[in-house]
Amino acid sequence: MGRRASREAAMKLLYQLEIQKSDRSEQIETALHDENLTDSDRKYIRGIIDGVSERVALLDRVIEKYAMGWKINRLSKVDLSILRIGIYEILYREDIPFSVSVNEAVELAKKYSNEDAGAFVNGLLAKVTKNDAEEAAPETSGPADKAATSEAADTSDK
Repeated sequence: MGRRASREAAMKLLYQLEIQKSDRSEQIETALHDENLTDSDRKYIRGIIDGVSERVALLDRVIEKYAMGWKINRLSKVDLSILRIGIYEILYREDIPFSVSVNEAVELAKKYSNEDAGAFVNGLLAKVTKNDAEEAAPETSGPADKAATSEAADTSDK
């Protein structure tokens, strides 16, 4: 499937989880049992879902910090899912270059949101730095991050 398609699948699953709050585990397991997914795809998607879920409050504080007056509840759920993935990758995934995280998020926004979303996502993510994780809430790397960064061999983004 590839990293780009896996990222897109993770975004769709985060969006679904945001809309449909019940049976969270079942939704994740159903999505991960897609026959088109490789083990590498499943690990990446699971890492993103777990990492974003564990840090959603921190990610949302970073979004509000740079969204210039936009509150989380005013953002579309698609844009919110895309931003959470982008910020999570920037702050916690050392195996993914900053420029790749930003570019992939912008492409997802262009594909799944409105015509202004690409520029909005690009502008917001361009401001995010590693310091944002420490400023928003001092955290240590969790198991999902350690597993994710140990998979540096799976860095094909296209």
